[in-house]
Amino acid sequence: MTVPRLIVGLGNPGNEYADNRHNLGFWFIERLARDLKVPLAPQGRFFGVSGRIGEQWLLQPMTYMNRSGQAVAALAHFYKITPEEILVVHDDLDLEPGSIRLKQGGGNGGHNGLKDIQAHLSVPDFWRLRLGIGHPGERNEVINYVLKAPRREEQELIDHALDRCLLAWPKLGAGDYAVAQRQLHTKAV
Repeated sequence: MTVPRLIVGLGNPGNEYADNRHNLGFWFIERLARDLKVPLAPQGRFFGVSGRIGEQWLLQPMTYMNRSGQAVAALAHFYKITPEEILVVHDDLDLEPGSIRLKQGGGNGGHNGLKDIQAHLSVPDFWRLRLGIGHPGERNEVINYVLKAPRREEQELIDHALDRCLLAWPKLGAGDYAVAQRQLHTKAV
């Protein structure tokens, strides 16, 4: 079992983006930090807001989504964290709101945050916790869609998915990904 040493939540900094679908990763990190009682603070050398519990780092890159890799690589290289020890939490257009998928490696699905992390790490081998936000239906509406708040019914599904991820945290945080996958991929009622 490879324990995650760096848990990254993707999003965009600033109040104007705080409630956007694209900030699901930030929401997860904030909730996890609160549950674990880990204070998050700006870390200039890591280009983000971070906190530490034991050997695990929580990170919200403050470089904007398209440059997330800069923050991830800075912290990972400084602490000699391998890609297999990184868990990236992000929004996913290909999953319906409330859906969760956990996987290691793979493509970036057009997600600019993942694309930049892959470029900075030179490999796609990090773990991803994909949280569904749904798709607007029109490709040319994607940017507008991810940079807007979810509708109320979507927000309820997303909040429920975040709750399920926090319930699975003991397994995720221990690197017991197979058990976490079974727990997260099972549709909750």
